[in-house]
Amino acid sequence: MSLALIWGTLAGQETENELVLSLDEAQEYAIQHNKMVISARLDVNASKMALWEMISAGLPQVSSSAGITDNIKQMVFLMPDFFGGTDTKIPITMGSQYNASVGLQASMLLFNAPYLVGIETTKLAKKLAETNVSSTELDVREAVTSVYYLILVSEESLRILNGNLENLRETLKSTRTMFNVGMAESTDVDQMVSNVNMVENSRSMLERTMEMNYNLLRFQLGVESDTKIRLTGTLDDLTQAVHVEELLSQEFNYTNNLSYKLIEGQEQLSELGLKAQKAQVLPTLAGVIQTTKTGMGDKMSEIDWYNSSLIALQLSVPIIASGQRYARIKKAQINLEKARNTKDMISDQLRIQEKQLRYNLVNANLQYKSQKDNVEVSRRVYTSTENKFKQGMASSLELTQANSLYLQAENNYVSALMNLLQTKLALDKLLNNM
Repeated sequence: MSLALIWGTLAGQETENELVLSLDEAQEYAIQHNKMVISARLDVNASKMALWEMISAGLPQVSSSAGITDNIKQMVFLMPDFFGGTDTKIPITMGSQYNASVGLQASMLLFNAPYLVGIETTKLAKKLAETNVSSTELDVREAVTSVYYLILVSEESLRILNGNLENLRETLKSTRTMFNVGMAESTDVDQMVSNVNMVENSRSMLERTMEMNYNLLRFQLGVESDTKIRLTGTLDDLTQAVHVEELLSQEFNYTNNLSYKLIEGQEQLSELGLKAQKAQVLPTLAGVIQTTKTGMGDKMSEIDWYNSSLIALQLSVPIIASGQRYARIKKAQINLEKARNTKDMISDQLRIQEKQLRYNLVNANLQYKSQKDNVEVSRRVYTSTENKFKQGMASSLELTQANSLYLQAENNYVSALMNLLQTKLALDKLLNNM
């Protein structure tokens, strides 16, 4: 989907930007700019570095060293007087004034079971981070769609109120004319003024609510708070896209649900955690190669150098840990049991949720159709009562009641429509249709 970003310049005003978005475009824009999605992608990058960090720990490690020592006051050793035959010990100074060394060492881990398990764990953590990105994107798509629905429904409610308000103002004008010629009472005028004021207050409240909804959409899109947004989607298009029977016929496999996959990944992490604790009882083998050049002399300019080198294998075998390893293994086993229990619980919840959402969709569709019919009935009643009022055959109270019932029917219809869209959205998310 392409995203239209319209730049317009008004005479004498600064350049301003406006996002023009269909529902699909709003979703795709949010996937690219939403802060939670960006953070999830950064977690994937961090997990890649963690994997490389773990792998590199078992690769050859090379280090060098160099040093020089000036023995300002050399150590003195007392040696027996082998040649004099006495018990007197002779002080002897050993070593040289200057000692220097240059060394190079390479080491490599040949076998370490926790290291191998650690690589498996970091690979799985990377996979889970990628799954979490998909899950976060799905949540953002749902949030954007929900607020998109909310804005369109609010705009529809505002359209209804504006139409009703315009009609009431015309009726108020007619009532005042009727009062001036003695065909209506002052209470009729007062009642109509009250009706107009009530609808105007409702409209003001709805306009403030709409601005809050737009701010919520801006947050989900990851744009500045002063960014202007224009939605190109319509409620008619969205309601025509609701195919209840088709959605109800779609099969549900809970193992494909992203929430289940994340929990399943946690179980696998617990299994690797237990495997890592058991691996602690296995020996560790490492290889070392080292070469050193040592220099000695009483003058800096007369140092003699000597080469030495070695190759070694280092084996470390755990023997006794005073029960610490046993406790850690038992703890890891308990964590694995908890993870498996959580996975079973989530699978049960998903099955129940599926049945409930299907039931909710059927009920929401019935309510929507019923409320849509009620609007037509209420509109006809209101129109009839309004004509009777203008002819002096109905009181202002009857007209007020008819208008209230009509507005209530419109509100019920809008609420039913919103409920239908939200219920479809919840089932779409569960079935991975977004």
